Amino acid sequence: MTVPPSAVTRNAVVFLAVIAGGAALLWMRDILTPLALAVFLAVMIDSFARVMMARFPKLPQRVALPTAVMFSILLFGLSVWVVAENSAGFVDQLKDYAPRLNDVIARIAHAVGIHVAPTLGELITQLNPSRYVGAAAQSLQNFAASAVLVLIYLGFIIASRRGFSRKIVAMFPQNSERDNAMALFHRIRDGVEQYLWIQTVTGLMIAVGAWVVMAVLGLDNAFFWAFLIFLASYIPILGGAIGCFLPPLFAVVQFPDSFVPAIVLFVALQGIYFVVGNIVLPRMQGDSLNMDPTVVLLSLAVWGALWGVPGMFLSTPLTVAFMVILAQFDGSRWIAILLSEDGDPQGPGVTPSGEPSEGAPAKSGPRRKVAEGDLKS
Repeated sequence: MTVPPSAVTRNAVVFLAVIAGGAALLWMRDILTPLALAVFLAVMIDSFARVMMARFPKLPQRVALPTAVMFSILLFGLSVWVVAENSAGFVDQLKDYAPRLNDVIARIAHAVGIHVAPTLGELITQLNPSRYVGAAAQSLQNFAASAVLVLIYLGFIIASRRGFSRKIVAMFPQNSERDNAMALFHRIRDGVEQYLWIQTVTGLMIAVGAWVVMAVLGLDNAFFWAFLIFLASYIPILGGAIGCFLPPLFAVVQFPDSFVPAIVLFVALQGIYFVVGNIVLPRMQGDSLNMDPTVVLLSLAVWGALWGVPGMFLSTPLTVAFMVILAQFDGSRWIAILLSEDGDPQGPGVTPSGEPSEGAPAKSGPRRKVAEGDLKS
């Protein structure tokens, strides 16, 4: 007679498997990071295509997908152009800020009891920025190589999506298993799409509000700062910190005679982030992601340590995907429950056994046809 393993042994094995998986993710970060970014972009492009097909029912799929690809490339190119176009003027203005920076440094030094304040040139000499040039050049080279690899992965993912339906049918020949697998896939896809939608809308609200405040105060490069705040908003928590502190610091440099503009800007940005983060964001998010707020912060730290900045950017979608996958197995369901906000990591729908969960509609012929139709799309 076989003796079933105890819960302690099973949980210990799961815990060791999580540690081994984390070590594997760290070891293969150079391979997995571009692939994860490509999958994320593929989901985003597929979302654009399905939105266009929903808005324009007569638009065929063979036209919607290339249009979504071109639209994504256009958005990426526009973002690069905005950053490159405004960065040149921003660097030129930094040269004019040198005397103002010396005044600010002198005031801060006198405030802390330093009688002979160092100048900006002396500080730069002490920092010896030339030693960082090689590292910066290597980082740019790695970024360019990673971007090319992401695009290659993305092209192959889009090209191979036609065979996805046949693979699903071959893997799950039974309709109930297939419906359960598609429910799992849709839960992950909807979580990623909802995350993108929420971060985009709230990021636009924060960026527009910040631009209005900076324009009223007369801060230089207000549009450039607002655009950077919008991009930083896709990184949970850390993006808000960057948006709150960097513009006020440059306001101190631009207005060296008074700290009032910097203080007003800091308070206004904090107010905008507070309203959007504590009122608008919870109402939009609802139960869509179903992640505990502490888990969001922890996932940001963990994925940032594993994969760096791309890991921070993908922290929430990756955690949602892992939470839904872990909920399918008895040995790891307790981890998914801890990651979720309401204790139901799968949400309403299908249970791991393939049966409808409580409150979910029973499976019927029309529902199964919808699932098969989703395979074709």
